[in-house]
Amino acid sequence: MSAEATNPATPGPVAGPVTPAVPRRKARARIDLRRLGRAALLGPAARGRLPDAIGHVVDAHRAHHPDADLEPLRRAYVLAESSHRGQMRKSGEPYITHPLAVTLILAELGAETTTLTASLLHDTVEDTDVTLDQVGEQFGAEVRFLVDGVTKLEKVDYGAAAEPETFRKMLVATGNDVRVMSIKLADRLHNMRTLGVMRPEKQARIAKVTRDVLIPLAERLGVQALKTELEDLVFAILHPEEYEHTRELIVGNVARADDPLAEMADEMRKVLREAGIQAEVLIRPRHFVSVHRVSRKRGRLRGCDFGRLLVLVSEDADCYGVLGELHTCMTPVVSEFKDFIAVPKFNLYQSLHTAVSRADGQVAEVLIRTHQMHKVAEAGVVALGNPYAHPSEEQAASSAGERADPTRPGWLSRLLDWQEAAPDPDTFWSTLREDLAQDREITVFRPDGGTLGLPEGATCVDAAYAQYGEDAHACIGARVNGRLATLSTVLRDGDTVQLLMGQDPASEPSREWLEHAHTPAARIAIQRWLTTHPQQSDAAEEPVTQFRSSVEESGSASADADGPAVRLAAEGPLGRPAASVLVDRPGATVRLAGCCTPVPPDEVAGFSVRGGVVTVHRVECAAVARMKSAGRAEVDVRWGDTTECRVTLVAESFVRPHLLADLTEAMALEGAEIVSATVEPPTQQRVRHTYTVQLPDAALLPGLMRAMRNVAGVYDVTRAQPQTQGA
Repeated sequence: MSAEATNPATPGPVAGPVTPAVPRRKARARIDLRRLGRAALLGPAARGRLPDAIGHVVDAHRAHHPDADLEPLRRAYVLAESSHRGQMRKSGEPYITHPLAVTLILAELGAETTTLTASLLHDTVEDTDVTLDQVGEQFGAEVRFLVDGVTKLEKVDYGAAAEPETFRKMLVATGNDVRVMSIKLADRLHNMRTLGVMRPEKQARIAKVTRDVLIPLAERLGVQALKTELEDLVFAILHPEEYEHTRELIVGNVARADDPLAEMADEMRKVLREAGIQAEVLIRPRHFVSVHRVSRKRGRLRGCDFGRLLVLVSEDADCYGVLGELHTCMTPVVSEFKDFIAVPKFNLYQSLHTAVSRADGQVAEVLIRTHQMHKVAEAGVVALGNPYAHPSEEQAASSAGERADPTRPGWLSRLLDWQEAAPDPDTFWSTLREDLAQDREITVFRPDGGTLGLPEGATCVDAAYAQYGEDAHACIGARVNGRLATLSTVLRDGDTVQLLMGQDPASEPSREWLEHAHTPAARIAIQRWLTTHPQQSDAAEEPVTQFRSSVEESGSASADADGPAVRLAAEGPLGRPAASVLVDRPGATVRLAGCCTPVPPDEVAGFSVRGGVVTVHRVECAAVARMKSAGRAEVDVRWGDTTECRVTLVAESFVRPHLLADLTEAMALEGAEIVSATVEPPTQQRVRHTYTVQLPDAALLPGLMRAMRNVAGVYDVTRAQPQTQGA
């Protein structure tokens, strides 16, 4: 863009492009810059005639849109040519050749007329005296918006923040019209093709931004045709030695006498012809970066490693018919099968992937898709035409079942949300690169039937902030597929997630959550809270201390700081009987077993142990079966009239400040006298409490357990389970 416009009196040096000079897949037509330069210097054609300079664009555009109105293109070219007249690129060519080349790239991908019009004008506001108002008056609000979206912010106004803020502006505009990013990607591709005229250090800087930002955006928008060429151009600049080695591998494969992929393609054509399936079988050579990745993964490459076989059919059902025939008549590699038709990728990509092997052990990867799927796989959102126009009945029928709004996928909505909270350009720029590095997406379901789109590797922390924003500070846990889970739990595609929100207004995030936050929105929200609440965040580093201090505040217990857990001792009388038990043995001492803590009206069993003591267990206690098998004498026991009892309860909770004080207060309000309690050290934001309490009436037990469960942060309360230890 403007970085390549130079004074015509001092043209920059001419350097060759870095694009590969070896046979690849069928190359798209390139503009003859010299011919266009001469055409541009001759000025615009007579009114009503199409200038010769845009002949390439018109031909490519009509191939996709034969009925398109070409008048806006003619007028856009006339304005662009007259505005850029006298400007030269650093390559020495007239500057108008750049917007022409960018427009041709988009025309070949199938972009509609409005996008091409804006593409011809995309540098006019930035590099000439043309204003946005003039663009709007002559070409309408849509073209004005697209041109504005790709116009850079001035370094004079923004300084070092100009680049990140330009991308922020561009992404916000993309959120309203995805065609903005389509133009930017085509613009960057042409600049990368001609980057050889730049200084090496500037080439490297531009290539790194392309690698970190533009290529991931091309992948997410599904524009594979642009993404793969950008990858090769970046590869050549940043890794010249590996690039040259890969080029030699490709040249060597082209020179070989036999072609196993061609032989397998012929065999597939025969199989499908005999099955009566009309299909086109093509050889799809791998681009340079793909060959490099395969060579690093497999070592020595064989003929089938340099490409894939592409099978194109007319209907979705034919894709599965082709798959069945290939798996029946050839040797499939079952582990390589993937169905992206039934479950499309987040960037609109649909295809069946499989692989078949030859007798010599070579394996060929096979892609099976319809012609429409192939168009979308290559051009992504560009292939959608104008996504904001009302579709015709025919278009609506053909798109039935597809994503309703592919122009605003989940990843873009999340990006737009968190960028608003990014405190400064540096944070935005670094976070953007991290976010775009996460190139896979999962979908999780909420209990109400809604969905959340999250990057692969996201945790319950990320789900909480995706659903509730900063209100997620009060999240205390989650249920994943109906089972309790910690906030650090990594989610998988298709999981159902119920987020448990605390009612305590003092709830706050933990610094530990940063370790589990995978999305920028979660990290930025947590970090901002920790920055504005330094004292609370410091306290969150010592969750065990929090519990100990809470106990001291409650006034009902003392903390044992030396032991592995917090132990409480009640002030009430500990020696009185736990409950009235009648036993058919005069003078015997009765003891309620601590392993199962029986209380009325539990069904109980008694056994005589050493010292004439009768121990009483719940009948389902594992100790009962052991004692019977050991031949212990069973003693008849039953509950007496006294309903006073002692019972041990286990509470499971999430970590939060003052939880222990709130829990013991709730127990006291229910008339429970705490005999002893143990609070284990927190693990993974979860805490286990064990309380032995004295109740004046066993009938109070259900109400006590309900009251404990109602305390914010407590997710379960149970009776102490029968243990496997002996009495």
